[in-house]
Amino acid sequence: MSVSCPAAFVAAPASGQGKTTVTAAMARYHRNRGLRVRVFKTGPDFLDPMILEQASGHTVDPLHLWMVGEEACRQMLFEAAQEADLILVEGSMGLFDGDPSGADLAVKFGLPVLALVDASGMAHTFGAIVHGLSTWRPEMPFVGVIANRTGSPGHGRMLRDAMPEGVHFFGAIQRNEALSVPDRHLGLVQAGEVEDLDARLEAAAAAIAEAGVTELPAPVTFTAAAGADETPAPAAQLDGLRIGIARDAAFAFTYPGNLAFLQEQGAQLEFFSPVAGDGLPAVDAVWLPGGYPELHLDALAANTRLQADLAAHHAAGRPILAECGGFLYLLEQLADRDGHGAAMAGLIPGHAQLEDKLQGLGLQAAPLPEGELRGHTFHHTRAEVGLEPIAHCTRARGTGSTGEAVYRDGRLTATYLHAWFPSNPEAAAALFAS
Repeated sequence: MSVSCPAAFVAAPASGQGKTTVTAAMARYHRNRGLRVRVFKTGPDFLDPMILEQASGHTVDPLHLWMVGEEACRQMLFEAAQEADLILVEGSMGLFDGDPSGADLAVKFGLPVLALVDASGMAHTFGAIVHGLSTWRPEMPFVGVIANRTGSPGHGRMLRDAMPEGVHFFGAIQRNEALSVPDRHLGLVQAGEVEDLDARLEAAAAAIAEAGVTELPAPVTFTAAAGADETPAPAAQLDGLRIGIARDAAFAFTYPGNLAFLQEQGAQLEFFSPVAGDGLPAVDAVWLPGGYPELHLDALAANTRLQADLAAHHAAGRPILAECGGFLYLLEQLADRDGHGAAMAGLIPGHAQLEDKLQGLGLQAAPLPEGELRGHTFHHTRAEVGLEPIAHCTRARGTGSTGEAVYRDGRLTATYLHAWFPSNPEAAAALFAS
């Protein structure tokens, strides 16, 4: 079974070129025209998808050949193409960076690469960079290029004239700092914290219209995953189970696909806000996802009601999954970069400190007793834990270096790893099952 839909893979030579802003601008522009737009992000990310979701009006999930899996990516694209008028996939880092890279994804699914190049301070060298991007892998479909952050209309014309033969120049977007989204130590500021985000998205859509970056890419034919029609739907392993999920400015790093997975497994999701002072709802299991607890230390410390509720939940032998920020929250103390510390829930002996440098980064898999779960790690905190880990994650690249620790105390599982639940449905469900 197959279906066609216009699609493009928005890539760049490196990080920081403006991929998220331009992808969001394209999504908002075509959405304003009445088109149904689906956007994906290459690889693990929580912050960029928040921006892309607000731009497109639809949730945004990762596509990654290792973490998500080739057939699962194929099926996600196929299902999106059935309902969308346009599919955009935002790359991560540089086009050829990572193993597997964004280029690998584009080749695998025939996604035409639309390169975005920050052309500030550049003239004819722009053409050389585009030549390299378009020819480095001859089997990769390459549709054209957008020049970003140009200084003037004349600068844009100069870049257009520098194009290698056969490469389409989609347009030049002039530099405008008002279009960008603020960032902090883990990346962009969360979408909900940018009060004028919608106005920025509208301005960005207007900017690409002015630049002439408005034509739809060519249709791509997407096929269903192998055996998708024949594979029976898995039995709901969490039928009727109530799962409490922390969700606020401190705990916002959740993949929509993970939430959908839990619901497909039959779980009832109950959201609560530790920062707002909520206690724990009447639930069977708890998920404390990642986020920015280090930015909300005093509010979290003041919520002694939730701390007591979690302690009682844990003492009763009910499941808790704590990932990254959630793991930090369960320690005895957490301190920000200035050394200001506050008491946390205290279910795990130890403390953590926010550092200036990145402390953990990369794709890893957790070898849990329930089965292997794939995911990624990305954090600036350093934790000292008075509990022996039950395992250490393995790295996707197989470098041999030790991955993130996985801690367990009864039904409490805690780690820096952000897991992609559908990578092993049985293992993920077992973490929450009563």
